[in-house]
Amino acid sequence: MRIYITGSKGQLGRALMRRLVQHDLLGVDLPEVDLTDLSATRSSIAAFKPHVIIHAAAMTDVDGAARNPDLAYRVNALGARNVAVASEATGAALLAISTNEVFDGTKSGPYLEFDLTNPINPYAQSKLAAEVFVRDLTTRFYIVRIAWLYGLGGNNFVRKIITRADTAGKLRVVTDEVSSPTYTEDLITAIEQLIPTGAYGIYHFTNDGACSRYEFAQKILELSGRAHIPIEPIVFADYPRPSTPPPYAPLRNFCGAQIGITLRPWQDALADYLAHEQF
Repeated sequence: MRIYITGSKGQLGRALMRRLVQHDLLGVDLPEVDLTDLSATRSSIAAFKPHVIIHAAAMTDVDGAARNPDLAYRVNALGARNVAVASEATGAALLAISTNEVFDGTKSGPYLEFDLTNPINPYAQSKLAAEVFVRDLTTRFYIVRIAWLYGLGGNNFVRKIITRADTAGKLRVVTDEVSSPTYTEDLITAIEQLIPTGAYGIYHFTNDGACSRYEFAQKILELSGRAHIPIEPIVFADYPRPSTPPPYAPLRNFCGAQIGITLRPWQDALADYLAHEQF
């Protein structure tokens, strides 16, 4: 299978390039291909003639998106539009990575794929715009929503918690942001299972279960041998930042489970990651 991967230098993109080596791959990223340039995107995708495009490229700096919404819309929304247009023109199926932040975080339970979206920050609004372009402009698509992504070699929440614990000797972490951590290796396994099905639509692929940032940090310290490091629970109001995340936005994998695609509990995935990562 010929697979075109955008954002190939990012945390997920690098893992995709490493894991999918049995396929004919082309990974693109800046500066080689600027996905905000429709002509360049069309030319690159048309030349490769992929069977599938995995659109992992995005501006994921949520605070940066709040400071510069125009850039977020240009990269996330228009970039997805350009990939969608090129995908449809070449006849490729498109798998686009999205986010739990398309929801407002006011539901009492985990979000299903069918729940109404209502993003509350510029990053999330730009990602929902990307979803709309994918749905409107392509006939064969998968939209895969994830949350709190971490993976080998990435600059992610897990690494930041361990680094801060080692340098500061103590932590302060919010209790009022809750979601579902996602380990890149498990996400890619789910994507590998999904692509051949032709069961197009929207999917929630996070590790099973939910936790607060505080609970996630506690488990990171426990499993990495740092349980002795003190961690103070705080609320979001104590930690002001430009972007406002949804307070409660775990994702429930309903659609994937119906075709036999499930991800293991987040605690097990985190233990696996820590056993293989270097710190």
